[in-house]
Amino acid sequence: MLTDYTALSFDVYGTLIDWESGIRENLRPLTDRLDQEMSADDVLELHAKCESSQQAQTPARRYSDLLATVYRRFAEVCGLAVDWDECKRYGESVGNWPAFPDSADALAYLKQHYKMIVLSNVDNQSFAGSAEKLKIQWDAICTAEDVGAYKPAQANFDYLLLRLDELGIRKSDLLHTAESMFHDHVPARTNGLTNAWIYRRHSKQGFGATMDPGQLAETTFRFNSLAEMAEAHQKART
Repeated sequence: MLTDYTALSFDVYGTLIDWESGIRENLRPLTDRLDQEMSADDVLELHAKCESSQQAQTPARRYSDLLATVYRRFAEVCGLAVDWDECKRYGESVGNWPAFPDSADALAYLKQHYKMIVLSNVDNQSFAGSAEKLKIQWDAICTAEDVGAYKPAQANFDYLLLRLDELGIRKSDLLHTAESMFHDHVPARTNGLTNAWIYRRHSKQGFGATMDPGQLAETTFRFNSLAEMAEAHQKART
């Protein structure tokens, strides 16, 4: 039951922040210039490929700087010319990406019952912009900038487990909560973590802005939104 846990660790982008909308909107200076329109899924899938390979190549690079290179690579694949200032504007847009409509209220409820931890593929400055939209005080924030690596790398989960120990939280008391199979659920299960899948893309095909994990990980819980998870917790308490 959800009430068996005392702490939640969260992926942020794709789970709490609607990064697919943020990506598509801020790629429009490129995609609006295309001779042939790309579908939303094609845009997201190309972005996922550029981002994932760049993260593997430059794991210690700050996310906002890395995204600037992703923007340039996306443009090159599409045969478009861009200047570096345009690339940097894209990299700096992360903190402005919108939260899902249910995120802040659901987090406020869950905060009453759990320690709340961030495990995110982002830099600290970008996360600060997103944190203003999520409106809770986090008990620990673990970013890719802190770790020097990007999920699904083992280093990110080693860092999370270290922070758990510092907070006095047993691994068995943590529920890792995320949308991405590739970045989160596969490595979480490899590390012996129980997990809640917030399946934001339940009504869509494919994996959107994340890479295909090859095989879906087992999940302890599955919800189609964070509000649904909060409601399930409320019911479990009655």
